Amino acid sequence: MSSLKKLSPLLLAILSFQPQAVEVTDELDIGGAVRVNYGWKDYDNNAKLEFELFRADVNYNSDDGLFASAQYRWYQNMDVIHHAYMGYQFNEAQSLQVGVTQVPFGLLPYAAHSFWFGATYYIGFEDDYDAGVHYQYQRDNLRADLAYFANDEYGKGSRFDRYSFDVATTEQSPYQESGQLNARVEYEISQNSFGQKIGSSIQYGQLDYVASVNGGEGIDGNTPNTDDISTFAGAVHWQVDWQTWQLQLQYLHYNYDVKYGNRIALSAFSYPFQIAAQADVVTANLSKSIDVDWGPISNINCYNDYSTVLASGSGLADSVQNVTGCAISAGKFYSYLDWIAGKNMYFVGGDGVGIDNGDTSWHSRLNINVGFYF
Repeated sequence: MSSLKKLSPLLLAILSFQPQAVEVTDELDIGGAVRVNYGWKDYDNNAKLEFELFRADVNYNSDDGLFASAQYRWYQNMDVIHHAYMGYQFNEAQSLQVGVTQVPFGLLPYAAHSFWFGATYYIGFEDDYDAGVHYQYQRDNLRADLAYFANDEYGKGSRFDRYSFDVATTEQSPYQESGQLNARVEYEISQNSFGQKIGSSIQYGQLDYVASVNGGEGIDGNTPNTDDISTFAGAVHWQVDWQTWQLQLQYLHYNYDVKYGNRIALSAFSYPFQIAAQADVVTANLSKSIDVDWGPISNINCYNDYSTVLASGSGLADSVQNVTGCAISAGKFYSYLDWIAGKNMYFVGGDGVGIDNGDTSWHSRLNINVGFYF
C-alpha cells in the first residue's frame, strides 16, 4: 500500500452535516452535497478512496402554507430520486404531503446515528420513501401520522437502481409493492434536560404477483405463490434524551405472507437480495454529543448502534449489525468515522438479511465518509 493510501484514512478523519442551502428568494432554497468515501473490509482486498455522491436539494415554503421539497442523487453507478413532494400546511398543527415522501414508521427521522444506519434500513423500515399521500398532525407533545402509498417511488419493482430498500420483482420472487397504509403515533414528555419520545407504528400493505417474470422455482426452491400477498409490520419505540446523551430502543415485527417459502426479495443500490419473509427486529442505540473547539471542528457525536434481525426456520439465520463511530461537524463539512461489525448481514459480508446461505460468521469493515453540504 502506498504512503498516500496509508494516510488517506487519517486525512479524511480530520476533515469533517450542517446543510446550509443557498437562499434564492424568501421562499426558495437550493442546496446539495458532495461526498467521498473510504472503505476497508476484512473480507476482501478492495480498500479504496472514491467519490460517493453528488446530490441536489430544492426546498420551497410560502407564507400561504404551500411547500415543496425534492432531492436527487448521483452515485458512481446510478442516479436516483430520494424524495419529491409538495404539500399544504393547513394550520400550525396539520399538514398534507403528496408525492415521494418518507414512510412514517418507527423511530424518526432515523433509527440510527451512523452513516451506515441500522438493520431496519436494509429491510425497508428506516428512511424509506414511497409514492403516496401523507397527513401529519402535531400539536404540543403529540404527533400523529396517517399515510397511504400507492406503490414504491418508481412503481416498478424490477428497477433495482433506487435509494430506498423496496420489494424487488425477480424471477424467483415475482412481486412488487401495490398499496400500503401506515399509521404512527408518538408522544413526547419533556422536563428540564430530560426528554422522552414514546410511540408505536403499524403498516399494512399488499404485494402484487407479476406473472411476466415467473421463472418457475421460487426464491428458496418452492413454487412462488401466484396470488397477491399481504404484508404487515408493527413497531414500538422509545427515545430518551438527557443532556448530551441519547438512547433509542425499538422492537419491530414484520411478516410478508408468503404461502410457499420463507424468503422475499428486496433491492436498492442496483442489486436484488433476499431477506427472511418474517422476523423480529430489535434496535438499541446510544450516543453522546460533545461540543468542542478544535479549529474548524465544533461538535463530535459518538455512538454505538446495535440491531439484530431474529428469524427462525429452514434456511434462515439471525443477522446482527453493530456500528461504533463518531460524526464530526466542521462548518459545512460533516464526516462519519464508523467501524461496522456484522454477522450474516448484507453489506457486511452477508448475502442477505435473516437468511442462511452458508457463511453466517462475523465480518467487519471500516468506513470513513466526508461530506461537503451547501
